[in-house]
Amino acid sequence: MTERILLSLDGSATEGDGAETTDRAEATDRAINHALASAERTGATVHALYVVDTGRYGEPALSSAEIFVDDAEDAGHELLAAVDRRGRERDIVVRTRCCHGRPNEELPAYAAEIDADAVVLAGRRRPGRVRRELERVADTVVAPGALVGG
Repeated sequence: MTERILLSLDGSATEGDGAETTDRAEATDRAINHALASAERTGATVHALYVVDTGRYGEPALSSAEIFVDDAEDAGHELLAAVDRRGRERDIVVRTRCCHGRPNEELPAYAAEIDADAVVLAGRRRPGRVRRELERVADTVVAPGALVGG
């Protein structure tokens, strides 16, 4: 039985320009809907995780990129609040977490911490190292037959 669904969110919905941003926002929206619909069917709790990628932005106290980190964190909090609102509208319990770190480390650590039964990856990632790494992480975190999508 699915009791805990980890919804991993990223900043891809707000990055890029034009059609690319629209595609990413739609992919994120589909992942959110998928996680919420699954929770609605099973009575599960959705744990929404947003990781401010320190590999990409650095840490605010250690770099001159503090404004980028702050913007990424603000975007994360806004996205998590939207997921929480959508969950409440459907009587679904949503827990949110925004943290700093590397997604390929934070995602499996949080999945283990909450004992996730399923993981939904939000966002449309371009082929490349980050996408391959996240897919590898999902393969190691998700139990056979669990939900993975985006």
